[in-house]
Amino acid sequence: MKNKTKKILILGACTLLLCGCGKTIPTLSDGSQAVVSFNEGTESISANQLYEKMKENYSLNAILTLMDMEILESKYPDELEEARDEAESTIDSLIGTYGENQVIAMYGSISGGEETLYLSNLRNKAILDYAKSLITEDEITAYYNSNIYGDVTVDHILITTGVTEDTSEEDKTKLEEEAKAQVDEIIEKLNAAEDKLATFKELAKEYSDDAATKDNGGSLGAINTGTLSSNYDEILKAARNLKDGEYSTELITTSLGYHVIFRESSSEKPSLEDSRDDVVESLANNKLDEDQTLQVTALDELRKEYGMTINDSDIASKYSAYIANQIASIQSSQSSN
Repeated sequence: MKNKTKKILILGACTLLLCGCGKTIPTLSDGSQAVVSFNEGTESISANQLYEKMKENYSLNAILTLMDMEILESKYPDELEEARDEAESTIDSLIGTYGENQVIAMYGSISGGEETLYLSNLRNKAILDYAKSLITEDEITAYYNSNIYGDVTVDHILITTGVTEDTSEEDKTKLEEEAKAQVDEIIEKLNAAEDKLATFKELAKEYSDDAATKDNGGSLGAINTGTLSSNYDEILKAARNLKDGEYSTELITTSLGYHVIFRESSSEKPSLEDSRDDVVESLANNKLDEDQTLQVTALDELRKEYGMTINDSDIASKYSAYIANQIASIQSSQSSN
């Protein structure tokens, strides 16, 4: 990445052009000039006074926004349109859910919300890239060997129990036993069948409570990690322990109910090179989950990489304290969980 050295000049030569009622107020050339004047006998408010008051209350957030916007827009020129489109889409969604007034209350204005989310999207991109930079080749190889599989084509039959929060313990036990008995019945019919696959598909149409797949013989299609929701993780795990043409003979339980599955076919796992991007992203997300201080460290390191210099000593101290406090707060929170 091309290095770019930037110095954050807090005041320097301050130029303010104020326009109102068709009149142009003279440009300020130094900090001692008045921003606001009164009648004779009342002190004016200088640019320096305004700056010191704003610095006391708003400087850190403002300087972080200015620094990161400059750095990230320079670092990710090809990502800016996507980041902005995503921010605008999120604001539209929030307006649809909560109403425009509530969104304005959250962000100050619609455009302010879009700008906040736009910067957040770019920051998240930088944080993920930083985490990716920490991944080693050994980690990539180990993850690939343990977690990357070829697709498996799976059919399933879902048997629900009908248990609800209001179901008594006695009725819950009865309903669960009835559902398990149905699973046993399905497996017995498969055991006796000559054409296992054809029989499974007929049984899916007859027994399955999954309205989305039953008429298609219970087909889930070719699935892999992340293809379906986490509700199906146990199904995928069980399918990987079968061979092509085999069906499950032990109870598979998910949050949806009980399942019988049939593994129709499978494909070879993709090569390491073809899987590299997905592996690195998964490992990076794992690192961010395990050590959330990386979210702070990533942006701090990026600012240093771009030669960040905060020339105002008060703001520089605020920044150092902010980084230290953020890391300490995250560490405390993680240790208590």
